[in-house]
Amino acid sequence: LELRRMSVSREQRGRGLAQALCREVLGFARARGFGAVVLSTSMVQVAAQRLYEGQGFRRVGTSSPSLLGTILHFQIFHYRCDLGAR
Repeated sequence: LELRRMSVSREQRGRGLAQALCREVLGFARARGFGAVVLSTSMVQVAAQRLYEGQGFRRVGTSSPSLLGTILHFQIFHYRCDLGAR
């Protein structure tokens, strides 16, 4: 299962909503028999990286979104949470 575009408005941040949403996605996927949840986030999304790593995701790779991204050393981080391991 791929988690895409999770966002919480600025006014609502810091209340645990992103953690709750992430737990809900993991529970949803686990209940339906998915083996893992995958996602991608950019190198500048440090708070998102901390959130995902705190929920059991591990970084499994990196990529560049374009030639310009390669030149600028801009990376996309790929994460995976294996559901059987939690």
